[in-house]
Amino acid sequence: MILSGKEIARRIGKDIIIEPFNPEQLNPNSYNLRLHDELLVYSDPVLDMKKPNAYERIRIPEEGLVLEPNKLYLGRTMEYTATEGLVPMLEGRSSVGRLGLFVHVTAGFGDVGFAGYWTLEIFCVQPIRIYAGVEICQIYYHTIEGDYERYRSGKYQNNRDVQPSLLYKDFEKKK
Repeated sequence: MILSGKEIARRIGKDIIIEPFNPEQLNPNSYNLRLHDELLVYSDPVLDMKKPNAYERIRIPEEGLVLEPNKLYLGRTMEYTATEGLVPMLEGRSSVGRLGLFVHVTAGFGDVGFAGYWTLEIFCVQPIRIYAGVEICQIYYHTIEGDYERYRSGKYQNNRDVQPSLLYKDFEKKK
């Protein structure tokens, strides 16, 4: 089951944390999250799964920033979220998608117990000007049935910043 917007509001401060929370960002069955003003862009033309990849930080100025097609930008939400006993999911807003901007290429699925800022995998099909603070995506919540293990991965839990890929740590475990 997906929680309704009214149920999300009722659970704020209990098993759903959204900081800061603004009732105006609440939808019938989701909550809009805003884009922070900082992005990461990988520096190397070829990325390597087995090592940390170099990146640069870019600030989105007040007049906006034009994104280039076929380039991956990593952003983050302005809101910190945490859940207990629910599965958080992230989707781009349809108004944003209709401009050819994708805000999570593959990673819209959160684990039970995730706490932190959501890293957004931003990709566009044509040049587009973006702005910090725009309501760029929406979070919604599924209930979970049965016993579960709470998310405990050290890779992304309790993050405070945009997170580049930490996949290389999986390879380090196998050594």
